[in-house]
Amino acid sequence: MKIAVIGAGAAGLAALRHCVSGTYGDQVVCYEKTDQIGGTWVYREETGSDRYGLPIHTSMYKSLRTNLPKEVMGYPDFPAPEGPESYLTRTEILDFLNAYCDHFALRPHIRLLHNVELVRPVAGDRKWSVKVRDLQGDVVVTEPFDAVMVCNGHYFEPRIPSMSGQEVFAGRQMHSHDYRVPEVFDGKNVVVLGAGPSGMDLALEISRNASRVILSHHLTESIATVFPENVVQKADVVELTEREAVFADGTKEQVDVVFYCTGYKYNFPFLDESCEVRVDSNMVTPLWKHLVSVENPTLALIGLPFYVCAFSMFDLQVRFVLRHWRGERQFPARADMLSSEAEEAARRAERGLQKRHFHMMGPEQGHYYDDLANVAGVTPLPPVLTKLHNDSSMRFLDDLVHYRQDRYKIVDDYNFVQL
Repeated sequence: MKIAVIGAGAAGLAALRHCVSGTYGDQVVCYEKTDQIGGTWVYREETGSDRYGLPIHTSMYKSLRTNLPKEVMGYPDFPAPEGPESYLTRTEILDFLNAYCDHFALRPHIRLLHNVELVRPVAGDRKWSVKVRDLQGDVVVTEPFDAVMVCNGHYFEPRIPSMSGQEVFAGRQMHSHDYRVPEVFDGKNVVVLGAGPSGMDLALEISRNASRVILSHHLTESIATVFPENVVQKADVVELTEREAVFADGTKEQVDVVFYCTGYKYNFPFLDESCEVRVDSNMVTPLWKHLVSVENPTLALIGLPFYVCAFSMFDLQVRFVLRHWRGERQFPARADMLSSEAEEAARRAERGLQKRHFHMMGPEQGHYYDDLANVAGVTPLPPVLTKLHNDSSMRFLDDLVHYRQDRYKIVDDYNFVQL
């Protein structure tokens, strides 16, 4: 097979690693639009657009440390290196990805500064046409492929909720995608919208610089974390005026900056409509197992689920897809794939989840991993990954200020200890 991989971040590298493993003699090309591997783990000071006019992809800020311990952040056949800390810096993760890339000799298959502009199926041919721009030479080439793995990530297209008064607010409005250093908030009154991982982390980080931080959210369970005195929690912002934020409880606060930590939208700007994959209220559909295009099964979207052990999940998803593409497992009938997705959507709705949470795993992630491994007949992920992920996530909510001091050791496939 000739396979195209789009993106050389953590998912694209996992895709490459298994495509070039030598068992099948596949040809593989990975297109990466930036000048280095690592995807969202590459820190860039600039925001907005790059020198080629493309949107800056990374959302990495300068001081970031992982919110998961390294013990669940490795790949199944390439664990994170031993070291005293469990929670690593962004540079340590980027170094790890580069080491993985070199260990499996992946660089010869990666074309840097190549931006994929259009992917479409070739009618009646079961093949793909991939149009790519070599950014340095400004040359466009269209190449044929048997299959495509989309590994472009999902932390680059900001999701900004619409609310009354956004156009009249005289202060600054920014999304966490464009945040790099806390000094931009010196002496400011800042309202942080959202109490997901980035909202919580960034409210804490900017509190050292901002005069006052209002963490606005609609979480029903209370956050046990004790924040600094200049951080207060409030209900949702329902309206902005020229100088104020108005909250759901009717109170108002004078604010200088509205800081949207409201997450991201799935976006595949290069997929032609004829690929028949759409994003509906941030649910990517129709897909089998959150992964394979139902209408065109030689198109796979790696890495959509979130609140997961990402690098290990990418590896498992790639192995799952390749078993099917190589004919060692057969895809179900189209109707069965569609009903499988519909049944899962119904189960999630029964649990009160909105459509935009369709790809959220969290405590359920172990079931997803086991299902993929069982269906494809591949080596499963050890259950200890889910256990440790869940433990770490609870510690994040309970003690945001100190939880990164925790240190873990995995004892076996089922057990871990806190050191």
